[in-house]
Order: sequence, then structure tokens, then C-alpha cells
Amino acid sequence: MVMLRKGEWVWVDSVIGAPIGARIKVTPSGQRFLVDDEGKEQEASLRVMHPTSVEGVDDMIKLGDMNEAGLLRNLLIRHKQGIIYTYTGSVLVAVNPYQDFPIYSADQVRLYHSRKLGELPPHIFAIAESCYFNMTRHLRNQCCIISGESGAGKTESTKLILQYLAAVSGQQSEQRIEQQILESNPILEAFGNAKTIRNDNSSRFGKYLEIFFNKDGVIEAARVEQYLLEKSRVCHQALEERNYHMFYCMLVGITAEEKKTLRLGDAKEYNFLTKGNCIVCEGRDDAKDYIRIRSAMKILTFSEKQCQEILKLLAAILHLGNVCFEVFCVCSVQVEKSSLERSLTHRSFMTNRERVTKPLSSEQASDCRDALVKAIYNKLFIWIVEKINSVIYKKLSNSPKSSYLSIGLLDIFGFENFNTNSFEQLCINFANEKLQQFFVGHIFKLEQEEYLKEDIVWNNINFSDNQNILDLLAGKSCNLLALIDEESHFPKGSDSTLLNKMNQQHSRDKSYIASRSQYDTNFGIQHFAGVVYYDSTGFLEKNRDAISSDIIKMVEMSKNKLLRQTFETELSTNGGQFRQSLDSLMKALSACQPFFIRCFKPNNDKQSEVFDRELCMRQLRYSGMMDTIRIRNLGYPIRHTFEEFLKRYRVLLKTTICNPKTVSHDAVLLMIIPDSVYCRFHKISVIFVELKMLLLQKSWKQKREAVILLQAYTRGLLARKTAQRMRNDVRNDERFIFNQQNKPLISFVTVEQRRNMPEPADETSAETPGPEIPPPMSTTPIPSLEEDDDEFDEDDDQFSFYKFSELNFQGNATHTHVTQRLRQPLLPHDDEGDTLACLTLSWIILRFMGDIPEPKSLDTTSQASSTISHHLPNKQGRRLSNLVGLDQVNALIVHLFLFCVCLICHGSYWFCLSFVFLFPCRDEIYCQICKQLVKNKNRKSRMQGWTLLSICLGIFPPTELFMKYLESFVRKGPSAYGAYCTERLRRIIANGERKELPCWIELQAAKSKEPIDVTVTLMDDRTISLQLESASTSAEVCQAVAEKTNLKDTHGFSLYISLYDKMWSLGSCGKHVLDAVSQCEQEMRRQGKHERDTPWSLSLRKELFTPWHDCSEDPISTDLIYRQVIKGIKSADYTSEKVRLCTETEHNGGAAPQDKSSMFVSMQAPFNNGKQSRESVKGELVDSARKEWPLHFSKFYEVTMTSGPPLPKSRFFVAVNWSGIFFMDGREKRLLELPYIEMQESLCLFVPTDDPMFLVCKRGDLLLVEKDEEYSPEETWIKATNQRTSSSGAVYKDTVQFLPTLTRPTEDMLVEFPLHLILFSSLLFGASKGVGREKLWSSSREPLKQPLMKTLVGNSDLSNLACNLLPILKYMGDYPIKHSRSPVELTDQIFGPATQHEALQDEIYCQIMRQMTSNNNRLSMERGWQLMWLCSGLFPPSQNLMRHTQRFLESRPREPLASVCLQRLLKKPRKLPPHLVEVDAIQQNSTMIFHKVHFPNDTSDIFEVASTTTIKELCYSIASHLKLNSADGYSLYLKTPNKVGLDDIYFPKIPVFTPLVLILFCFPGNQANVPYLVIFKRKLWFNVTPGKDQVADLTFHFPQEMPKYLRGNHNCTKEDMITLGGLLFRSKVDSDRSQFVMIPRMLSELVPADKIKIMSPEDWKKHIISSYNKQSGITLQEAKIAFLRTISSWPTFGCAFFEVKQSCEPSYPSTVMIAISKQGVSLINPTNKELLVMHKFSRILEFSSKGNFFQMTVGTLMKSSFVCETTQVSNRLSQCILFYKSVWPYFESSDYEMKHFLTKSFPFFSGLRNGGPP
Repeated sequence: MVMLRKGEWVWVDSVIGAPIGARIKVTPSGQRFLVDDEGKEQEASLRVMHPTSVEGVDDMIKLGDMNEAGLLRNLLIRHKQGIIYTYTGSVLVAVNPYQDFPIYSADQVRLYHSRKLGELPPHIFAIAESCYFNMTRHLRNQCCIISGESGAGKTESTKLILQYLAAVSGQQSEQRIEQQILESNPILEAFGNAKTIRNDNSSRFGKYLEIFFNKDGVIEAARVEQYLLEKSRVCHQALEERNYHMFYCMLVGITAEEKKTLRLGDAKEYNFLTKGNCIVCEGRDDAKDYIRIRSAMKILTFSEKQCQEILKLLAAILHLGNVCFEVFCVCSVQVEKSSLERSLTHRSFMTNRERVTKPLSSEQASDCRDALVKAIYNKLFIWIVEKINSVIYKKLSNSPKSSYLSIGLLDIFGFENFNTNSFEQLCINFANEKLQQFFVGHIFKLEQEEYLKEDIVWNNINFSDNQNILDLLAGKSCNLLALIDEESHFPKGSDSTLLNKMNQQHSRDKSYIASRSQYDTNFGIQHFAGVVYYDSTGFLEKNRDAISSDIIKMVEMSKNKLLRQTFETELSTNGGQFRQSLDSLMKALSACQPFFIRCFKPNNDKQSEVFDRELCMRQLRYSGMMDTIRIRNLGYPIRHTFEEFLKRYRVLLKTTICNPKTVSHDAVLLMIIPDSVYCRFHKISVIFVELKMLLLQKSWKQKREAVILLQAYTRGLLARKTAQRMRNDVRNDERFIFNQQNKPLISFVTVEQRRNMPEPADETSAETPGPEIPPPMSTTPIPSLEEDDDEFDEDDDQFSFYKFSELNFQGNATHTHVTQRLRQPLLPHDDEGDTLACLTLSWIILRFMGDIPEPKSLDTTSQASSTISHHLPNKQGRRLSNLVGLDQVNALIVHLFLFCVCLICHGSYWFCLSFVFLFPCRDEIYCQICKQLVKNKNRKSRMQGWTLLSICLGIFPPTELFMKYLESFVRKGPSAYGAYCTERLRRIIANGERKELPCWIELQAAKSKEPIDVTVTLMDDRTISLQLESASTSAEVCQAVAEKTNLKDTHGFSLYISLYDKMWSLGSCGKHVLDAVSQCEQEMRRQGKHERDTPWSLSLRKELFTPWHDCSEDPISTDLIYRQVIKGIKSADYTSEKVRLCTETEHNGGAAPQDKSSMFVSMQAPFNNGKQSRESVKGELVDSARKEWPLHFSKFYEVTMTSGPPLPKSRFFVAVNWSGIFFMDGREKRLLELPYIEMQESLCLFVPTDDPMFLVCKRGDLLLVEKDEEYSPEETWIKATNQRTSSSGAVYKDTVQFLPTLTRPTEDMLVEFPLHLILFSSLLFGASKGVGREKLWSSSREPLKQPLMKTLVGNSDLSNLACNLLPILKYMGDYPIKHSRSPVELTDQIFGPATQHEALQDEIYCQIMRQMTSNNNRLSMERGWQLMWLCSGLFPPSQNLMRHTQRFLESRPREPLASVCLQRLLKKPRKLPPHLVEVDAIQQNSTMIFHKVHFPNDTSDIFEVASTTTIKELCYSIASHLKLNSADGYSLYLKTPNKVGLDDIYFPKIPVFTPLVLILFCFPGNQANVPYLVIFKRKLWFNVTPGKDQVADLTFHFPQEMPKYLRGNHNCTKEDMITLGGLLFRSKVDSDRSQFVMIPRMLSELVPADKIKIMSPEDWKKHIISSYNKQSGITLQEAKIAFLRTISSWPTFGCAFFEVKQSCEPSYPSTVMIAISKQGVSLINPTNKELLVMHKFSRILEFSSKGNFFQMTVGTLMKSSFVCETTQVSNRLSQCILFYKSVWPYFESSDYEMKHFLTKSFPFFSGLRNGGPP
């Protein structure tokens, strides 16, 4: 007999046919009783429940109770926890929650992308990702089979997978195919879904959607297959059910004119829509859905004519359903009235000799009418599917399907068993039998693979599938479906004859249940899910699905083209057609790797928190999940990995040796389980039969109880011994005596005292608040928090901490404050050490915040601090169990607790935060702190908690799982901490986690919430004051110092930190500055000193030179480097052999020089001649230091060599600098030097020198390098042979250019042509027939017959364009022009194709340089330079050609345009050819253009603009000229006569680096004579504060905002209007009171237009004069600024307003106002100015405009659309949203690269690099 204890769970029998869970409870009298899951008392037989069934698991394969009851209870537990997804191996079970969960956002898509199945909690996105990953990785087609009852959520699951695949594919795709596939859903749902009793959006057809991907995983096409549409619904609906959605959407969505044309009324007027007595469906908006359907049809290219024809057929169906055959549908079907009437009321048929016509009864006529209606709708639905396929499958229609990969989504009806089952149910259940066989075969195959992987022989497993049922239905001869088809072809065949034949053929089949008598019309089939009885009545008619030949003829005579098209194809019987489609489907599925999603509905009433056990049990059986259990139970159902098994049952071993990496698996098996027949212990896992597992658990529990008893006594003994030893130690050590007057005392917690401590909190029971103990604090005051409680559990917040706790917390843990220790961590942890550490962390946080009392004792404090210091971890990212081993965890926890007590009581945060680096469960830290802050009534405790939270936010960010929730939590924090913590979180996300613990000054700053003041010392002994915070990096510090000192050449400058005589570089990168400070403080602690006394300091030094360093570019940089060099020489930090030699000589010859710098300068002699400026001397000294001491200006790396040249050691330092790479042993000894010159080839080009000691050469001579044994890379010269004179000698390396070429140029080339072109042509030029290569790059008057570039020869289109560049010759005058052509026409022909085809750009450069080579015509050369100037400003040459182009320009220094072209080469490429203004300017030898820019206050100014001046440069130039505080937020606009408004020429589609000339002259349509105005005005209104920048207020803000106010765009009070009226009047008349009489005439300039009539003109005059008098004494400018200050407090200040018309949202007025600002897009009622809704930019998924229509899609994955019509060009509205939406990610992005890109791309961000908004 098993004795059960209180609280244990067991299984008890129930009435539903499967056991349910129950818990043992005990009355006060000691009597035991059972309470089941429903809270009812039970008295029944019972058996013990496995622990996995108590709390539930996310993968039901892990259940110990692998049976129906175990699966059912697991789903119940997770349903109560709000978890809707559960795995069963690779099968996903989805329980419909009947409510919305925020788990389908774009963040969730990113979270599950590239993650394997099982890495994250179960989710439908995980299945979608597995399909996508397996397809792209293994190049195999995938399919996902989604099944379930109506209302279980199949359709939504299909859409979610589809949206996930579209989102993942859309990251790489530029096509619209994803949107087209998504938009097919609304159309198919409208025509194929309907409201039923069980589901408001029930799919009444099966659907297989196959999505095709290319090799890169991008969606290319898709195809839809539909199965068995429920046609009968068109004519008949059950009670409380509706017809298909489209009918209702049409009647409320079409216009009045369309209704009149189609003769339609309301839904209640039509029989086909009222048979279910249900017209309206709650939760659906038919009018809004109709707009969405029509929008989707446009996207899928349904023409307007096709849409109208569809509406006509739908209207015809409704008219046909109405009374007495009064034919109102003739106009819709477009047939003759008499023809329709005859075809519906008569039936004609052929006799032996003639056709006979027979009239039909009213009932027969009604059936004939219904058959026609069903046929029309069915064929219309098929036509719509084919139309969709023609669009989404268009790209693959002419391509082989095998060249693409695919993922198929099967959304098909589940198993059905109603009170009355007919032919449709037989077909549906037949499909489910096929799918069940496929499912079982797949599970069986997976099981085989698992056993094979474990080397397990399982021949004894014999599992039978449902093949006998499939044989009965469609397999063997005379099967049921064949009999139905056969009988359907007999004219005299009837349902009774069919039933008789089935009974005769299959009465002996065990799966078939024959009818009980000749009057019984029912027969039954033993399906896999149970017996289903079918009523044979109507079987043949439904299978034939035939319409009379008279109706066919009538359709053929119809004028409705769509109707005729739909009836063109004649289909077979329904059964035959369905079998054919099903066979095709199964064939497709068999070729794919399948995934299964089983959708369940928890109840039939659509209630969100009700779980109907009986209903769910039935669905379990119908879904085939029981077969999975049976297959498992036939083998070894219980499985553990080897590590899990050993970890749990090692207590049963008779040895202490249990390392899973070394112990023998077989040995462990034999010791724990001698009878190995019942288990297998192989490669990876241990698997058991269930009986042996129960015996093993029983043995384990017995030994566990014995171990707990021994541990209790042993720990008590050890604790007492430890306490006594610590007391003895502290008395002998005076270092640990504390001042009792200043510091609190702590007592050691003995075993007896621990018994009186409160037990860990069980949150299911009532909590008792503990005593309010003030937490120990340092003397630094902390600002007080609000007295009111902080509220963080708002249910309406999508990312509230409450919702996170509901979704992720374990057990019954809540999100609110507790005063007792946690019993288990808040979040799940796999590692046992992590779990123990989390529990200890809870204890620490509670004590730190003062939520549990502190015992006091003198001895313990000293002893604890001395004891635990030896146990602290010095490495990050390690688990607790890995650090000490599981056996030592409990002892370590005691020590950690003791040390925590002493440190907490002395105000130190160091220990608490060391947990951050002790284990990786950082979200647990944040969750425990946040939990203690919610509903915390203790103000001091809250202060401590917020302080601890702010420190954590400066050290490490949360994971993505908790990110949004923590952001929401801190934003709602008290005013003293909310903004402070939000900013710290933003900064740590942006700059990454810290690598060290917080430093002392950082902790002090966290208490006061003030930044850290530091100074950075420069080499000229200046100190720069800066402010740091926890996330500050060395790059930010270097940038801040550069800005304060006006240092421009910042490359190579790094931040250094010094401690005593040690100094090291922090670089100029993402390293955290305070991490280095923390390292310094740790060194002080190691020396036994206090952290606050650490003498660290920061300095800025030059660390690295560039090869192209130029001292003249930045005198400030040169001066700092110069002073660094001088200091280095004086301190002997910079030394070399020459300096030592000189120093020794001076000492030997006389007194040593007092100034080593003068010694250095004199040694370098010739430049210090007294005639040079001070700056030039500094520059030459710096340059000499760069050349002499490359090692002193290097980056050092410690490396271990694995392969390479033979060196004396493998571990050494590598120094990288501008001259080469050095392998160093220590600071001075060089192991190997690799100059960059060693990486060049051996041919070199000589630049002449006048030194007679070296080889005599002329410019252009070719030298061949001679390498011999004497050659040394350290030498500054080389030996070479002049190929022209054959003489040899030495040449300096810096006087030659090394060329990587393998062929020797000819002598003619060397004399006549530039060598850079020789080399380039030899590598990349092609060769024409009969023309030598040297002739291809010399000037010629003959047109080219083929391109110069080899890359163009094989491309016929580009080759033709390259050969058509005759205008180059014409422009230069080298080819006659028959007809007069303007220069701009020629430049368009030259550069136009190259701006569109990048491959032509090098060809243009080469042809221009070719025509300028060996050209003696002065005029031709002058025009060639003009072309080169234009070309260099349009686009740069490629990397291959760039250096050769630069050499070409450098070799012509006398040409005035050569140097200008060199500078222009580095500009960004343009998209259009030069404009007339540029061409005219260069032809007049001018490179500058002057342009007038207008401002909103009706002023203008002239600015100088080059052809390469970019928009960004001009914006900054204007801002600088006007002396604005910042250019951020301003933009350029273009105004033309043919447009009323302005075109923004500064938005994301046009990069800020686009040259202004290109925009100005190409925007109006590239017409030179179109007049225009360029206007500079504010675009973005971020943090505009009136009065801060007076120039901006008067020039931009006031003239831009005043018209908006007067148009009536703002919501303002009467008092505001009077005040503002007075200010506007003063801004117009200043102090001229004589203008009072003009006020009534000026009201339109003083009062909003829509408010003028609320008072009479005289009343307005009286109030405005009164306001004017109150404002006396202010100037005109002050009045304007006061106006701005008043309206700046309104939420609509700075908005861009657009008035639009809409009809998609019935609750909104027809005319709304769209206001766009930094907050988002707001919809405002223009009448009362009330806000209707505001959409943040993060929720706007997509938007588009066409003509006057604008569409915006809002939401996450579940989208909603807003469509409107504007009176303006809708493109302006799109541009405005595009700009804000493009720049807004800066403020929310944690991606440094994204911010860097935005900073570079938009001037607005230039001021944001050091933090938040400007």
C-alpha cells in the first residue's frame, strides 16, 4: 500500500472516459481527501501522478504519464496559464484562446527567425521557421498540415504562418509577391468562409497553398488549390448561421448607384440570406471588410469590369432565391426572360425519336433553381481561385517547377461526426483517413529514426494503421466511393439501390456497419476516430451535382462573359473529382517533409477561460494524437538524456564517480537497473518501459527522503562548527573590528535561529507583511520618491510587467511585491546551479531593500567578509554549478549569504551585482527587482529598489524577451527615476553590456542620479572637462574631446587611462571607459586599499598614423602630436638607435645637452634653418617621428602563431602601423618585419632623381628589380636594371612605383603613352580585329567598332551603347557634325546611358582618357578636359580604374582642371546627366553656380553652389549663414508654376549627398526653361523650444505656424484666441494704435477662420484691443515669440495637416484631418478638433499613394487598413510619413550600425551622436 502525503497529485477515474488530476488534502483532524482539478471532492480509485503531469511541460513527449489523461491534463494546465501552444515532438498543438495575445508582433518574428525547433517556447512561428530553415538548408520541399474542428483556429494559424514566411522572405525581397499572396486571403475568406454556430469565420472549403521560393529563400510565386466547397450553404443555412460573407459585405459596401443598377436592397429582403435567421455577425464589420476585399482585388489585378461582373452574378443568386420565380435576375444573368423561365420550370429529355419537354412541379422547379444557384457560385469560386493563381503563379507559369523550392500549407476540414451525416461528411472523413495514415506513417518513421540513432533493435513492435478503412472507402474493388459513382451513372439508380449494393458487398467487413433493416437508410463506418453513421438519403444527387441541359443551353446564350467562362469546363462527379484532387494532394505531400499543427477548441461557446474536458478528449482522438501515444507505448515511452538520467538517479549508484563524460554508460545501467530488458542505454539517451520507470522512481524517492534527513543533521553540525570557528578567528584579527557607533551590528544565524525564520513565500497563500525595517544606506542622500504607490500593472499596456509575468513566470508567482523569499525562481532555468543562485539572489534583494529584517551581531560581520572573499568569482558568464560543483552549492550559498549581510549593511552594491557575472540569467535579476517595486507600500524600500535597478541598467541590458517590458516598466517609474532609468536603459542597449562590475564613483553617481565629472588631459597639458555615465565609450569621449578642442584629424587618436606608472590604451571604439576604471579599483582592492582612493586619470594621445598623414591639414592635431613627441623624448619613452648614438656622442664630447628635443631636431638638421614658420617645423618634426619611430605609433596584439615562417617562439606581439607589420618579442626585440612593399610584384616604375650616386634614368623608364642574397627589406633602396639602357644600380624605394603586371610593355609604349593606361589596357582592354592594343588607348578620329572594356564585349545591349558614344568625338570636335547640336544634347547622349548602367561608367572614363592621349589639337584637349570635369562630378570610376585615373590626372599638373577633377572623383554618384547650367558654366571656364534661396518670412539670399554641392552641404551652409543654432530638421523645397504646393527635395528616397544641381533642374521634368523657387524651411519639429533660437523663431517657426493657426487646424479655447489675436495684431502694427479701427477687416489675419463667427466683429475688436493693451511694452519680435510659446504647448504644434475624405471607418466622420508629427500619425475630427486615433510610426506597416488616394496599413501581423481620398496630391502625404518613419528608428534602435547609417544619411542626426534628441 502506498502512503500518500499532503499535497501530492494523483489520477482518479472520471465520467469522461479518462482519468483526471486530483490532489491530496488533509483536514485539521487529520483525515485525507481528494480534490480534483475542478475543485470537486472525489472518492475513487487512484494512482500516483508523475511529476511532469503536475506542473505541465511544453513538449508532451516528456510526459511521464504518456496516455490520454496525461495529454489532456497538460493541455488544461497550459490553458489555465494562458499558454496556447504545446509540442508533441515536432507536432504543434494549438488551443484556440478566444482572445487576442500580443505574441505575433514583428519582434516575435525576429525572435524565432534562425532559431531551431525547441530552443524557444512552443509557437506557431517556430514551426514556420523550421519549414523555412529545412527548405533553405536541405533544399527539400516542406509542407505544414493544419487540421482541427470548425472554430479551432485553422484559418488563423494558416494566415500566421503565411505572414511569418512573407515577413522573413520580405527582408530580402524587393517584389510585391508577398503582399499579393497575403491579399488573396481576404478574397478567399469572403467567398469561402461563413459564420457558423461554432465559428464566426468558418472555412467552408479545403485549401492547399503552395508557396514557391528561389534559392535565396525569397518568395517568387504561389498557387492555391481548393477542395470541396460547401455549395449547399448558398441555398440553405442552419439556425443562427449565415451565408457566405461576400453577400453581406456586398449589400452594405456597394454605392447607392450600384445598388440601383443591380436592383439590390437590404439583406433581410433575400431568402438565401435569412434562412438562418442571422444577418449580422458580432465582431465583423461587413462594410470595412468590403473595402478590404476591393482593395485586395485591385492588388491582384482584378479589373473593374471583372469586379462588376462578379457583383452581377452574386446579385443574380440573391434574386433567384426570392419568391415565386418572379424573375428579377434577368438583367444580372443577362439572358432572355423567357429562356430563364422555361429552363427553371421545364425539363427536356430525349426519347428514341424526339426531344420531349416536361413541366416541373413547384418543388422540382425549386430544386432546379437551387442546383443552378449552387453551380453558379461553385464555378464562380473556382474562377476566382484560378484568377488569383494567374497573378501569384505568373512568374513560374513558364518556368519548370522543379527549379524552385516550396512550402505547402494545408488548411483542411477536420474529422466530422454530426447527428446527421451525409455525402459531404463521407468525403471529409475520407480525406481525414488519408491524412491520418500519412500522419501515423510519419510518426512511425520518426520513431524508427530515433531508435536507429540509438542503435536499438525494435523488431517486436508491430503497429497497424487504418489501411483497411481506406480499402473499404476507395482501395479495393467495389469500394464505397466506386459504388456511389457507378450508381450515379444509372438512370434508374437511387439511394436505396445504392445502400443495398453497399450492404451486399461489405457486410462482412469489420470496418463497415450495415443498415439494420430494409427501411433503415443509415450505414456506419468504423473510422480511426470512432464509428460514424451516414444517412444515404441524397447521396446520388449530391454526387451527380448535375444541372439540366436546358440550363446549360441558357448559360451558353448569356451575354455575361464571366458566366459563360465559368461554365466552359464540365466536371465529373463530385466524388470522382474529390478523389482525383485528394490523390494529387497526397502525392504532393508525400514528396515533402511534413510538419503538423493540430488545432483544438477548448469549448463550443467561444469562452476564453473555459476548458471542456470531454470536447477536448474527443478532439484528441479525432486528431490522431492517440496513435502517437500507442506507437510510443509499444516501444520505450519514457526517455531521458544521459546527463539528465545521471543527474537525477546518481544517488542510486554505489560509487561517487559519476562524471557523464568519463563514466561508462553500460556500467551505470547495470548498477542502477540490473534488469536491462526493460530499458535501453545507448549513444545519447536512456529509454524505459513505463513499469520499470515507476519502480525506479519509488526507489529514488525512498533514498531521497533518507538523504534529506542526513543532510539536515549534517548541515546543522557544520553550521555550528563554522560559526564557532569564525568567532574564534575574528577575535584574533583586529582588522575586522568595526566601529559600533557608525556601523550596524549583525548576528550570525544559527540553526536554531533559522528554524524561527519565515519560510520561503508560497504565493498561492496569503502573504503576511513583514516588519518595516529601514534598509541600511550610506550617508549620501537619495531623492525621495512620491508617496503614492507606483502602478505598473495596467492591463491595457501591451508590454506591461503584469502581462510578462502572466506569460513567463513559473507556477503561481505574481508580479507584485512580497516580503518573503521565493520558493522557486520567477523564470524557468535548466541548470540546477542557476536555480539555487536565483533563490539566493531573491534573499539578497529582499535584504538590500529592507523587506526582511536584519539580525545583528558583531562577530558575523567580520567573519563573513573574511571568509567569503576567497569564494568570489573572477570570471564572467560562468554558471554557479560549474564554479563549485553541485555538491558544494549549498555550502557556498551559506557563505554568500553571510558575505551579503555584511556588505549590504555597509551600503555596498558590489556583491549584489557580482551575480550578474556569476550566471547568465539576467532577466531573473530584473524581474525580481521589478516585482519588489510593484505595489510596494514601503517608501524606503522602493528607494533602495530603484537605486539597485538603475545600477543594473548601467551594467547589462535585458534579453530580447524582456526588453520591451522593461522599457515600459521604467518609463512608468517615479519622476525621480523614470526618465533617468529610461535613458540608462537606452544607452546600455545602444553601447552594449559592460565587462566589469560598477566602479566606486559610478555607485556614488547612481545615488544622486548625476553624471560623473571627469577630466581628459591633452598633450599640451590642457584638461577638458567631460561628463560620463555608465555606458560611455572611448569613442564617445574621443569625439567629445575633438569637438571641444576643434580637433578635425581625429584618426589614430585614442583614449588612454593611467594608474601610477602604468598606462594603456582604450582605443577610440566601443570599449566602456568605466570598465577600465573598475579594473583600476580592483587593483587597489588587491593591494588592500580603498577604491575611492584610486589615482586613475584619462588622457588623449596619438596611437596610430595613416600612410597618407598630412601635418598641414589640421594644425591642432599636429601641435598635440608634436608635444607628445617632445614629452616622449624628454621622458625617454621614445628612443631609437640614432637617438642613443647621438646622446652617447654628446656625452663623450662634452656636457650633455639639456634639451633632448633640440638634440633630436639638430640631428635631423636641414629643415631647421630659421626661415620656416613654427607650424612647419612642428610638422616636419611630427613627420620625422612618424618615419623614425613606427613602433611607438602602433597597435599591439598578443598572438600565438599556428603556421608561418620559422621564428624562435610561437607566442609574441604583433605591431601594426603605417609602414608594415612587425613581430615583436617584448618592446624592442624584432623577430620579423614585413613591410607592405613586400606584398607587391617585382616590376617597378621609376620616378627620376638628381642624385648622381644612383642609377641614371628618365621619367617613364622601366626597371626590373634584382633580388639577391644581400637584399634586405630594411634597406631604403633596391638594386634594379634599366630596361632601356641595360645599366644597373641602386634606386630609392620611395622614388619608384611598383606595378603588379606580368607582361613587359613595348618600347613604343614607354616613350609615347602613359604607363598607367598601358597597365590597365593590358589587363582589362579587349582587342579589335586588325588593331593592336596600343592603338586602342590613343586618340583617334574613327568611331569604335567594339567597346574598350572586356566586360562589355559579351553583352550586346551594353556593347551597342558603348560603341554609340560618338558624341564624345563630336563634342571634342574630332568628328564632323552634320546637324547643329547643342552641347547639352551631346552631354546627355554621352552620360545618360552611363547613369542608368553602371557597367558603362568605366567605358566613358577610358574613352575620354583615350581621346586625350597623344592628342595635339588644343581645342579638342580643352573640350576633353570639360568632359572629364563633367564626368568626374557625375560618378567615380571603379576600384580597378580609380588609381589609373588618378595617375592620369596627376601626370598633367599644368592643366588647371586636373586637380579639380581629382577632388571631384571622390564624390557620391549621381543618377541623371549634367544639366544645362553645368554645361554652360564649364564651357565658360567657370565651375561655380549662384542660386537664390527663399525663406518662409518672404526674404531670400544668394548662395554659391558647385555642381557637386550636396543637399546636406547647402543646408548646413544656409544654417551657418543665418547663424541658426542647428541645421537639424530643416529641408529644401521646390515650387513650380504647375504645382500649387511644394515638392520636398530632401526626403529618404533622395540621399542627402545628392548634388543640388541634379535635383533643382531635373525635378520639374528636366526642362531647362521651367521657372521654379528653392525654399528652405523647417521639416521636422523635434524639440523646438520658442525663444531658444530667435533667428529660427522669426525666420521659420512663426511664418510657418501662423498660417496653420489661422486655417483653424488647432483645437484652442476662446481665451487663447483672444490672447493670440492681440499678439498677431501687435506683430502687424507694432505700437500703432491708430490701426484699431482696421481690426474688423483684419479678423482673417488674427482669428482662426472657423472661429470668426462665434462673436461679432465689434466683440472681437473689443477683446483684441484689451489683449493688445495687456501686452504693452513688448516689441514686434517678442510678440511673435510669445505667439509661438503659447501654441507650442498644444499637441498639434509643428504638425503637417492634410484634410481627407474616408469611408472605410464608419465611426469616423466622412472628412477627417490627418496630422503628422514626431509622435505619429493622428486622425482628427475637423469639426470639433478632437483626436480620433493616433498611430505610432512603429505600428504603421506600410503605406502607399496613387493619384488622390492614400492607403495606410496599421497593426502588427494582424493588419487593418485606412483608405482615404485627398484634395491634394497624396504623394505629399506619403513623403511626410516616409520622412518621419525613416528617421524615427533612430530613437528606438539599439543597433549601433543603424544609428551610424542614419547619422551619415540624414543631417538631422548629426547632433545626436552623443545621446538623445537634440
